[in-house]
Amino acid sequence: MTADVENAVTKIAEMDLEALRTTWRSRYGAPPMLRSTLLMRQLLGWRIQSEAFGGLNTEIRKTLARSGSVQPEGKHLGIGARLTRHWKGREVTVVVEETGFRWKGEMFPSLSAAATAIAGSRWNGPRFFGLRES
Repeated sequence: MTADVENAVTKIAEMDLEALRTTWRSRYGAPPMLRSTLLMRQLLGWRIQSEAFGGLNTEIRKTLARSGSVQPEGKHLGIGARLTRHWKGREVTVVVEETGFRWKGEMFPSLSAAATAIAGSRWNGPRFFGLRES
């Protein structure tokens, strides 16, 4: 890694979300609509490094293209799977259905939408139910 790129990536690691957006805007135009500081750091770091060293090579691009489309969250769980978590002294269960996730008789298009309804604040569904470590 060259010193300039290493310096830029080091600075990114210390930036808050607004500084990341400002840096993105100055380099690439409108920043992505992300609220995650971690994702913005990773994306900006990737862009800067790929500019300096090149992006994905042809072989990796072909491999990614062959891997197929990304499956919506929950599909790998199987229809009828039940996700349970204890939240603020109560047990909550979400059932995976063909068209989404059911909680208390209400359908949600994503696990994150269900988790947000349960918690009353914005949540990442896989993280809320312990399907993702970070």
